Parts: sequence; structure tokens; C-alpha cells
Amino acid sequence: TDDYNFTFLNMPPHHPARDMWDTFYTTMPGVILRTHTSPGQIHAMREYYPEPIRVILPGMCYRYEQITARSEIQFNQVEGLAVGTGITFGDLKGTLSTFARRMFGQDAKTRFRASHFPFTEPSAEMDVGCFLCKGEGCSVCKGAGWLEILGCGMVHPTVLKNGGFDPEVYSGFAFGMGPERITMMRHHIEDIRNFWANDQRFLEQF
Repeated sequence: TDDYNFTFLNMPPHHPARDMWDTFYTTMPGVILRTHTSPGQIHAMREYYPEPIRVILPGMCYRYEQITARSEIQFNQVEGLAVGTGITFGDLKGTLSTFARRMFGQDAKTRFRASHFPFTEPSAEMDVGCFLCKGEGCSVCKGAGWLEILGCGMVHPTVLKNGGFDPEVYSGFAFGMGPERITMMRHHIEDIRNFWANDQRFLEQF
């Protein structure tokens, strides 16, 4: 529903941040095709409160945007959420840096850049060093030497409240990553549309 996709994630009606997601609306009032897996955070918190939470939430997402070699109107996303007492941004950085080294190799370099998401504060995007140019700059990384793989941050106090947790007692972190994008980076795939073209020669490689 619109509430789970936006309102409970600190984006009430008419909030400008809703424009960050190009949403598919349905003929049923208040029902949309979810634009991200973050609504799962509210479902998980409400189901498991007051127990500490460590969940991975994969799912299909939909956005009304131009189809290109790097973006599709439907894609998979993997949400991660940890809620408990004493959870810090350092825990978030350690978790995601370890993931990057296990996914891309022990020599993988990572960096976190300040960003903005309504449902996390502070928010960040995480990059890994470009696998092709080794950080020197190329067409894949657009000369930056880095490739973004996910967005993340500390769960916003309003989101914790909407999930049933007291932000004065509990804290948490969340992240969202795209498996197709990460697979493209790991296996040097140049066009995201290959995942949906149903070409057996491509699919059977995985």
C-alpha cells in the first residue's frame, strides 16, 4: 500500500521525497507497485517487536523510468535491517565493508558518501573501487574510479516509531542493494536488459 511504501517510511502525502521514486499506481485506491523493498522494514518491525531484528528482505520492485543499459522498470532489490540496542553507524560500515570484500575479493576498496533518504538519518551511499580500471578511471565508472552498489543509513526515529520501537531505547541500520547491478559489476555485464530478455545463452551461465 501507499502507507507502507511511503507514509510509514517518513514520507507523508505530498512530501517532496516521493518524487525520488517514479511510481506505478493501480486502479485500486492506495495500492501501488512497490518502488523499493524498504516497506519490509515496517512489516518486520511490527512482526518481531520487541525482539532484536536481523533480517534480509529480497523482492521485486517497479519504477516508471526510461529503460537503458543500466536501468529497468522492474528489478530485484535486497533489503537489510538490524534493530536493537546499541547499534551504531560503525556496525553498519563494518557489515557492508565485510560484504564487499566477500563479494568482490579481499582487496576490494570501499567508501561511504553522505546522501539523503527520508527513512534513514544519517544516510549514505556505498561505493566499491572499479574492478576494470582499479580506480584509475574508465568508461564503466565514468572516470570516477568508483561504482555505487547500495544505499544505507541509520533507521530514522520516525520509522522506528511506526514499526513499534521506541527510538530513545532502540536504534538500527538498513541498506538496500540491487543484485542485478552487483552481478553486472562482478561479471562485467554491460547491459541490465540481458536479465529480462530470456536469452537462454545468457541465463544458463548463472
